[in-house]
This record gives sequence, structure tokens and C-alpha cells, in this order.
Amino acid sequence: MSSTANGKNGTWRNWGGNVSARPAREVTPASVDELAAEDGLRVKAVGSGHSFTSIAATDGVLIRPQLLTGIRDIDREAMTVTVEAGTPLKRLNMALAREGLSLTNMGDIMEQTASGATSTGTHGTGRDSASIAAQIKGLELVTADGSVLNCSEKENPEVFAAARIGLGALGIVTAITFAVEPVFLLTAREEPMPLDRVLSDFEELWAENEHFEFYWFPHTGSTNTKRNNRSAGPEKPVPQLQGWFEDEFLSNGVFQVANWVGRAVPATIPAIAQISSKALSARTYTDIPYKVFTSPRRVRFVEMEYAVPRAAVVEALRELKAMVDRSGLRVSFPVEVRTAPADDITLSTASGRDSAYIAVHMFQGTPYQRYFTAAERIFTAHEGRPHWGKMHTRDAEYFSRVYPRFAEFTALRDRLDPDRRFQNDYLRRVLGA
Repeated sequence: MSSTANGKNGTWRNWGGNVSARPAREVTPASVDELAAEDGLRVKAVGSGHSFTSIAATDGVLIRPQLLTGIRDIDREAMTVTVEAGTPLKRLNMALAREGLSLTNMGDIMEQTASGATSTGTHGTGRDSASIAAQIKGLELVTADGSVLNCSEKENPEVFAAARIGLGALGIVTAITFAVEPVFLLTAREEPMPLDRVLSDFEELWAENEHFEFYWFPHTGSTNTKRNNRSAGPEKPVPQLQGWFEDEFLSNGVFQVANWVGRAVPATIPAIAQISSKALSARTYTDIPYKVFTSPRRVRFVEMEYAVPRAAVVEALRELKAMVDRSGLRVSFPVEVRTAPADDITLSTASGRDSAYIAVHMFQGTPYQRYFTAAERIFTAHEGRPHWGKMHTRDAEYFSRVYPRFAEFTALRDRLDPDRRFQNDYLRRVLGA
């Protein structure tokens, strides 16, 4: 699942296979002190390579976080946990569960590292609870001059406001303190629902559920909806065999084969979509959060995701469906729709506005440009903000219009990294030179 650096001649590749880089060298520091001692080359820390943009690519020093992992401290009075930046979310979730604790909300996969996921603004879906980064209470940051900066609401608050989703532009995050709570149970209700009904009842579905999301299958009028709400129990996990059949065999195995067929013979895709949209039947189960929020994703894809104002999501989806219907495009991957409340992080996709996310995917190895370009045109017409780790073509000029606090971030970057030690082509494009 992780990115590989030791491919041919030291080439690093991301998970989606669409980005590669050849760093001058790689280091795997075991401590913050080791990290602070790096020389004058440009530096980039990389997580598990789950970004589809070149946000982690560098021709300088590539810092791999394998040794900077594990829990540093659990403070039961403050209800926080401090983890090393390279800790995979999967390990964090499992360790917290053993301690009877949990994050409040999380994304739908947990292969990423804590700092990679937060630095790019990874999120799940929530009416009241926001992204993983919004749950951060403190950060340890190694800045360009090698000094270690601790940030929280009280300490270096202006850095804290930006560095929770820092894009790797302000320094290297070495530790993160998250707010946690006593582990709880969620009841998930998954059921098919016609797209027309989801769109007409969207506000209601959003308001009545703590976590609402749905997948729409292009070329069909069908969706699969998922509602997660806190539950008093009892625990009622998906039975093992059923779970394997639905989550592994259907959602990964059969879906992989369907995508191979679709890639080879695009004309079959609408028929396959009709079958796919009906393959998963309704189910209800109750379990601890990470077992409900996250699921394995073994079918490789590329992805673009935009946050639009929540009030605009239904209109944007109707436009997306009309575009697909008249375009002759063949799209074999469902479109994923989630929400987030407004937060106070400078460059969060939900900064200052209640948001809804629309994610479009294409199977790895199929041409995606025409679909993504047409979708992006719709999203940007609604002042959409692209996910920092997913494909998009926007630049600093665009971001300065859709992020009211954009200049605040770039000014902080000028102060913390005047010589651009953490620069790469992606940051030059999205933040300006």
C-alpha cells in the first residue's frame, strides 16, 4: 500500500502510480535532532504516497518517516494523545482502541501517516465533526533554520492556525497532539437509494445524521447511501464471512475485474454500472468508529475532489450528471459525496464555510483528463476548493480568490521559510513563488 522509493534507480512513486520523482538522496531520521541537522538541499517529507498530486515529490532530500512512529503520550485529563508524525493512521486507530479511546471522526481509509493525512486536509464526512486536522490540539514543527517550534492555540497561535493543514510548506511536522474521546459505538446503515431522492432530500439526510455520505454510480440513477450515528449498542459487527463477501469479494475483487473489463471495452461500462449499483444490498451494523468509518481500498484509481459550499452541492451534482449523460464519457467508478462543517484552519477546504465534497475517480490506467477537466469546470464555477492531495489544475491566483485568508498563509511561509527549503513544483504552483 505504501509508496516505494527503491524502484528503478531510486525513483519514488505514489500510490496512484501517476507521480514519480528522483530525489538526490533519502534519509530516515530516528529523532527530531537528526532531522534538524539536514544540510542545504531542498527537503520534502513523504508519508505513504496517498496523494495524487506531486505535493511530496522532490529532487532534493526525501525524508521517510518510518522511524518517527508511535504514541509519545496519552493525557487522560486533557483527553489528548501525542503521536510521532510518521505513525500510520491504522496503527493510531488500533492503539487508541486498545486504550479505550478514539478520534471523533476520520476519513474512509487509514493507510496514510498522521502528518501526511493532516497536512493535505484528509477528511471523512460529518454534520458537526470536521476533518482529521480540525481535531489537532498541538503540533511540533521543525522549521527551515532547524529550530523546533511548538504550536497550539496558546503557543505560536498564528502558526497553529496554518500548520494544521500546512501542505509541507511551513516546515516538517514531527509530532501531532490530537483531541480524543472515550471509544464509542456507531451504527452504520447502508442502503441503496435513487439519486433523485437523495438530491431532493439532501438537506434532511444531512440534518438527521451525524455522518451522511453517498456514492452515485454514473450512467445510472442509483446511489448507495451510508448513515453513521452514535449508538448505545450492543456491538453488532458485520459477520466475518458476510464482511469478506461484501467488502473484499464484491467491493474489491469483483469491482477490480469489472474495471479491467471496462478499461478493455469501455462500451460495457454503463451495463456494468447498472449491475454494480445493485450488487450491494442494504445492511446495518454497529461497531467501534474506525471499523465503521474506514474500509480497505485495493482497487487503484486516480481522483479529483472539490469542496463546494454545502448550499451548492445539489446543483453541482445535477450539473455533473447532465455533463456525464451528454458527454459520451464512460465512467466506471462511483462519485463520492461527503460533508464537513466550517472550520478555522487557514487553508482547510472547509475554512470559514460549511462544505460538501464531490470526488470523481477513474480506474488506474484509463484516460481521465476529459472527465476531470469537465468536472473541474463545474466545481470551479461554484468557487470550489480542490483537496490538496488530489488532482486539480488550480494555481495561486485562483486560491487567492477562493480562500479569504490565503495571503495570511503565504506571509507566514515567507517568515518561516524565506529561502524556500520546502519548495517543490507543486507548492510553487499553488502558493506562488
